[in-house]
Amino acid sequence: MSLQAVLGRIQPLDTALRKQAQTRLDRLTKPLGSLGRLEELAAQYVAITGEMKPNVPRGVVFTFAADHGVTVEGVSAYPREVTPQMVLNFLRGGAGVNVLARHAGVDVRVVDIGVDYEFGTVPGLFDRKIMKGTHNLMVEPAMTRSQAEQSLLVGMELATIAVQEGIGLIGTGEMGIGNTTPSAAITAVMTRRSVADVTGRGTGIDEAGHARKVHVIQTALDRHRPDPADPLDVLAKVGGLEIGGLAGLILGAAAARIPVVLDGFIAGAAALIAVGLQPSCRDYLIASHRSVEEGHRALLDHLSLKPLLDLDLRLGEGTGACLGINLVYAAIKIYTEMATFGEAGVAEKT
Repeated sequence: MSLQAVLGRIQPLDTALRKQAQTRLDRLTKPLGSLGRLEELAAQYVAITGEMKPNVPRGVVFTFAADHGVTVEGVSAYPREVTPQMVLNFLRGGAGVNVLARHAGVDVRVVDIGVDYEFGTVPGLFDRKIMKGTHNLMVEPAMTRSQAEQSLLVGMELATIAVQEGIGLIGTGEMGIGNTTPSAAITAVMTRRSVADVTGRGTGIDEAGHARKVHVIQTALDRHRPDPADPLDVLAKVGGLEIGGLAGLILGAAAARIPVVLDGFIAGAAALIAVGLQPSCRDYLIASHRSVEEGHRALLDHLSLKPLLDLDLRLGEGTGACLGINLVYAAIKIYTEMATFGEAGVAEKT
């Protein structure tokens, strides 16, 4: 599997399929458009998959975990040790994403793509470690271009495996102390917004910590000058391994015509990289929610994605994606199970 081969397999959506789906939606026993975003979701699902009479798909959330060298700059309220501790919590089923995944009826697949910890053989953990965390992006590139591409390939591989297993809907999640810093850096570069405009408080840093975080990101961008026309360059210089993994997951899913439900800010940064590499994959994305992170609104606007929910979430892990998957399931059931006016013998609007 090569990056270019996967990018070449991603095709724009067939607008005729969306129109056919909308025709059925318009005939259901309801006023036109009265189920709002659920109708949009159903039509998008049909257009992505090409299934005119879809079954509710089997879903999975991938939670990629990695560490970040930039944490030494004091950009997070939590210590780096929390990353491996939370990975083990995911595997035990005790985290927020596990609870909401059980509620949605989907699996959580935990991927170690760059945690600074040796887990050994742990049941359920996908070991795809590329390196033990990125370098400190304030002083040197986060990783090499080769390592960045490798992270994309990991995500593509896992998407391919999921599709072969019959997965029809993929959610994105992540864990990595400090990862809102590379996400803000990527967002600033790809949206061409100022660092201050797209940098939030992550896990809850104070005013001084926020100012330091902005300074760290601006210093990194001034030093490395990542090229927005070359998303792989951006990922390598100021990104994260889990961000690359998620970007690859998005691309791999889109190549197989599988919808991807995005989680929050970090998943959004991954989407910026994926769409930068292949603009056609944007139509395969479903934004589950709008995070309270300042940069999330900017990147959603840049990607022209309208979030389904606005619940002041900022946990990550894939929690928002689980909620989004629930809504996709609801939309498919509306599309397939509601009666049309003709089927129900109900008079239409005169």
